[in-house]
Amino acid sequence: MKKQKVNRKYNFPDADLYQMCMDAIRLAKRDLDKFKAYSYDGRRLKGYHDRCGRFIEGPDDDELLGDQMIVTDKKYEASEKVRHAIRSVMTRVRMKFSNRTGRYRKFGTAKIGDMTDAQLLFCGRRVIRVARAQWPFLEETGLSETHLEKLANACKRFELAMNIQQDKVADRDIAVESRIDIGNVLYDELIKVCDIGKDIWAESDRAKYDAYCIYDSNNEQKIIAKTKGA
Repeated sequence: MKKQKVNRKYNFPDADLYQMCMDAIRLAKRDLDKFKAYSYDGRRLKGYHDRCGRFIEGPDDDELLGDQMIVTDKKYEASEKVRHAIRSVMTRVRMKFSNRTGRYRKFGTAKIGDMTDAQLLFCGRRVIRVARAQWPFLEETGLSETHLEKLANACKRFELAMNIQQDKVADRDIAVESRIDIGNVLYDELIKVCDIGKDIWAESDRAKYDAYCIYDSNNEQKIIAKTKGA
């Protein structure tokens, strides 16, 4: 069964969440004696602070995307080497067979520039297999085992580059989901801290009460500011 997609509970950047959490922690430390009446002690606050630290120190999506792009570029370079090696073989094949013959078409290299990664890898290995099967006809074209070994090695490097790229894609997906999970936990804890803080100061100190107020977007803050100014 496919796992359900995890959604963010907040609609602002992770950096803003971190700063809001740290601000709330600072306020809660100041008011810790009063927080204890809500069974919220220094140990729990320290655990919250430590989770925030781990959250901000981990790689963000820009870093993960950068890593993915690097290995994707390497995969592209490897695919070009496969194409070049295939074309080197097929140049010699055309010296012997017309591209309209069955012997030529057995290589399956038509539209090589439009092939997917999987199709290109499959094609490279097919070229090697078909060339060896037709060796008596192709040897006189200058085709040698060296050309086929070069293509075989290019295919191996290309397959490795494909696997590395797919691993990076998976790593990024996992990291993004994990970051959302952690961010949601921090956001839930932020709401609890702020609710306690507001309850503490609701009737005694308006400024301290307002310090615990959080808003889901800058737009809401602007609306509130306009309302106060009216």
